[in-house]
Amino acid sequence: MSIAKRILIINGNPKPSSLSRSLAERYAEAAVESGHSVELIHLSELQFKLSLDLGYQVEQALEPDLQRLQQAMHAAEHLVWAYPVWWGSVPALLKGALDRVLLPGFAFKYHPGNSVPEKLLTGRSARLLVCMDTPPWYFRWFQRAPAHHMMRRTVLEFCGIKPVRISEFGPVLPSTPAQRERWLAEVARLGAGAQ
Repeated sequence: MSIAKRILIINGNPKPSSLSRSLAERYAEAAVESGHSVELIHLSELQFKLSLDLGYQVEQALEPDLQRLQQAMHAAEHLVWAYPVWWGSVPALLKGALDRVLLPGFAFKYHPGNSVPEKLLTGRSARLLVCMDTPPWYFRWFQRAPAHHMMRRTVLEFCGIKPVRISEFGPVLPSTPAQRERWLAEVARLGAGAQ
């Protein structure tokens, strides 16, 4: 039995019914059954503008749902992101949430004379539950896993979140119900251990 953790699970798939959602919910169920504190957020149920209109030149007020998301991220010890790979990256809904929430002063901070920012979300770990129609081996070796590099290195580790571990599920399109059940069982094991 692992030490109880505060876990935030974010489903970044905009579709109301998806494998990403099922994986997020199965992880949450197993984590709760093992005594962890869990908050599950489906980005598709939040109300916010996707675009960071002027970058960081002008402060764009956060909608109440994004304020709550920031608070949940700040309170969490372990972050779980469930999403599909679309066009080698993450869905626009997830990218928009990252743009809007991971702001200077919350996720990172630049200091005068230093081009490397201070990481403000240290002390947290992450798990990525990534669904794809591309075979995972092909995504890694031929496409060079751009979505993984983006989420792990240029987003989460940039803000101080590490380690970031990745679980791949695919190819989804031709998968059988038995295969999906195996994936859900794998996620339940991860959730029980808050991994």
